[in-house]
Amino acid sequence: MSNVKAIANGPLVGEGPIIVEGELAGNERMKRESNFLRGTIEQDLKDRITGGFTSDNFQLIRFHGMYQQDDRDIRAERQKQKLEPLHNVMLRARMPGGIITPKQWLAIDKFADDSTIYSSIRLTTRQTFQFHGVLKPHIKLMHQTLNSIGIDSIATAGDVNRNVLCTSNPVESELHQQAYEWATKISEHLLPKTNAYAEIWLDGEKVETTEEPILGSTYLPRKFKTTVVIPPQNDIDVHANDLNFVAISENGQLVGFNVLVGGGLAMTHGDKSTYPRRADDFGFVALDKVLDVAAAVVTTQRDWGNRVNRKNAKTKYTLDRVGIDVFKAEVEKRAEVSFENSRPYEFTGRGDRFGWVEGIDGKHHLTLFIENGRLIDAPNSPLKTGAREIALVHKGDFRMTANQNLIVAGVAEQDKAHIEQLARQYGLLKDETSAQRQNSMACVAFPTCPLAMAEAERYLPGLVSNVETLLNKHNVSDEHIILRVTGCPNGCGRAMLAEIGLVGKGPGKYNMYMGGNIGGTRIPKLYKEGIDEQTIVSEIDGLIGRWVAEREVQADGTKEAFGDFVIRAGIVNEVIVSVRDFHD
Repeated sequence: MSNVKAIANGPLVGEGPIIVEGELAGNERMKRESNFLRGTIEQDLKDRITGGFTSDNFQLIRFHGMYQQDDRDIRAERQKQKLEPLHNVMLRARMPGGIITPKQWLAIDKFADDSTIYSSIRLTTRQTFQFHGVLKPHIKLMHQTLNSIGIDSIATAGDVNRNVLCTSNPVESELHQQAYEWATKISEHLLPKTNAYAEIWLDGEKVETTEEPILGSTYLPRKFKTTVVIPPQNDIDVHANDLNFVAISENGQLVGFNVLVGGGLAMTHGDKSTYPRRADDFGFVALDKVLDVAAAVVTTQRDWGNRVNRKNAKTKYTLDRVGIDVFKAEVEKRAEVSFENSRPYEFTGRGDRFGWVEGIDGKHHLTLFIENGRLIDAPNSPLKTGAREIALVHKGDFRMTANQNLIVAGVAEQDKAHIEQLARQYGLLKDETSAQRQNSMACVAFPTCPLAMAEAERYLPGLVSNVETLLNKHNVSDEHIILRVTGCPNGCGRAMLAEIGLVGKGPGKYNMYMGGNIGGTRIPKLYKEGIDEQTIVSEIDGLIGRWVAEREVQADGTKEAFGDFVIRAGIVNEVIVSVRDFHD
């Protein structure tokens, strides 16, 4: 886009201009001058005076899958010692569908031990793994290690299409395999075409880049997220994503997808022009048009998205600004397709199915609960070693889930007992883990995330223990509430699709949202603002008491879920249209 002046943001819902004109955001200059994501990263790597990346490279490395961070717990102490912050990078791998082999697992386990500060592997809500605490001298080795086992981190951050998620359902093995293959195809189709990654990290041949046919020379206005989901499990939270393909099957075979566009959860405290949003259903497409539709949605957002104000740059704001019908018509034009009426489907749950399940192919699959996705060896809890011991003997593969858990997939009947014995020995499988803990989730937050305003990962375990105590107090210890905590309003922990979502506002302070539903199709609404941890527990206590006493029970014995109850009881209003209802 060449315009750098003119009008600012137009009004919402189709009355404003197709393209938002004005002075471009600073990131647009950075991308334009980056020589297709190369920048001066190679020169920066050689600079050992600082442990960090400077100037534009601080942003550019995100397109290569990394974020520069530092340990905020020791920042002040280092400052007293006149040292710069302990700069390091977090890397997020590109793993479409979250499938990883035991051989690959053993390699990433070894790198985490040998070359990271924290010696941990973290499973993420983007269905992949992250390394935390990689110092500058080890960054190139990290990429080369991953490349040697067939993994990269291209486009897992930055203004591009990120890691493509896929339902972690190995039970319907044939359908899951077909869906997974489409997740991989979509990922490859939407990747940047620049050779910058190979040149910088893998010492690849320098190849001049002249165009990016889908992403464009300045890439997308903002991050873009895509999923493939198999109903009835909405285990990847479609409404947190820009583009979603809902699998439609006939007789166990995939025939096409319903296409949902414009979901997203990030917002900014105090800025009413920002809000979480559900995705809109554009309709059904057959398999032969999937890649065309994916490219058409991305290029429409590329051309129409807001490059003036990054806070309003995501696809959800483009839809609300130009109008859903206008955006959909443009996608149909670019993809040379007419969407059919959506095929019926229903989401009945979101969580992972823990323990053993048997697939239609006779193979067995063990889902392990990994609290906060953090695999690390702690006293009396050697989880990382346990995963390694399983990888040493496992003959199938692993599936990382979008809920931060790990599936040991494709286990033969004769191997089940040994796999289970290892899982129990190392604390990866515990009978006493409650449904509440299994349905709670948090982002990383402190000490590494630079955006964190409050604790999340370190706060969640104790919070869940308190909620477990409250459920027991009210005689519903076998039930649960979908509970999520994020350290800031950027949405990584998907709190804005929870029945109770806590969003960090400041140290020890959170905004409390309520009213999401079991299927993950409803945005919660603000209930209390800036409350402390003691108040949170007190509020949850009273709310659980009311829920248990006043909830409705259907004729078949189905009990009203917490999120449905708080809306029916008028405790919070239902969010139907975010741009209208969320900030009321």
